[in-house]
Amino acid sequence: MLTPKQNLLETLKKDGKPECLCNSFTMLKPIGGDPCFKLIRGNRIRGTESEDVWGTHISFPQDAPAAVPIVTKENQVIKDITHWRDYVKVPDLIGRCSEGWETAIENEKAIDHDRYLTCVIMGTGIFEQLHMLMTFEDTLCNMLEEPDDMQELIDAICEYRLTYMKLVVEHLHPDLIISHDDWGSKTSLFMSPSTWRDLFKEPYRKLYSYLHENGVIVMHHGDSYMEPIVEDMAEIGIDIWQGVLPTNNVAAISEKVGDRMLLMGGIDSVIDRADASEEEIRRETRRACEEYGGLKGYWPGITYGGPGTIYPEVEKIIIDEINRYNREKYGVAIS
Repeated sequence: MLTPKQNLLETLKKDGKPECLCNSFTMLKPIGGDPCFKLIRGNRIRGTESEDVWGTHISFPQDAPAAVPIVTKENQVIKDITHWRDYVKVPDLIGRCSEGWETAIENEKAIDHDRYLTCVIMGTGIFEQLHMLMTFEDTLCNMLEEPDDMQELIDAICEYRLTYMKLVVEHLHPDLIISHDDWGSKTSLFMSPSTWRDLFKEPYRKLYSYLHENGVIVMHHGDSYMEPIVEDMAEIGIDIWQGVLPTNNVAAISEKVGDRMLLMGGIDSVIDRADASEEEIRRETRRACEEYGGLKGYWPGITYGGPGTIYPEVEKIIIDEINRYNREKYGVAIS
């Protein structure tokens, strides 16, 4: 029987022979403790209000599931996009994160490399960084009204993110990087496909080309409606689109790109509730497996950008139900 790692690697091959559907994040082991993550997100402590290294206000109430940026007209970092250099101080990752990798290196060595793929989760992609530096409304308006200045800022963020990737690759050599950037809501893109192509396509091609040149699998997290740009996503080197919401036409997307880009998700996160019954969680998980399981490149999982659910029991039931489906359909369960 294949290990979870081997089953995913077979699924990634155009003519691979996986034994069953991949199951959530069970084949991936995140490497914790790297200094870049500590610098960028170390301020996100439950029960606190703080500013991150870019100057964005971060709120993490005691009873909230996660930290969130609070960006208003009054506190936004960039007051005028045409003078963004006067407001933005790009964090010096080389100066501040060249040392302190010992813990992360030891964490990486402790992972069972025969059974699991190592990974690093890189939150706050380029678009997300934009609307953490200015209001969401200003972000969208500036893309239309001041595209040249926005492109310059996007390129600066891209270089910062490339530096981040280089530090991670040089010190940890992960098998896979989960790169976050949500480009849409549940039912639509935040911008026209042409605007996305004009501003974001080439910066992301640059980032993902670097990862491929260094043998790193690219998993792009976007729990969004991104159907209009899926062929572009495959073209720029996304190996796995993680977070595919069921509001996308998963079957149609599979026909277009399923042999070039895996589609991981399909299970609606509405089941991640305190009052969700086990039956409801299993029913939604089974629906996704049965509706999409025969499609090219499909991989079932909830649409969050990393392992875990808000209510821990939910993930356990999802994984168990995918195992049940795999045993019934393929005679084997790998997780």
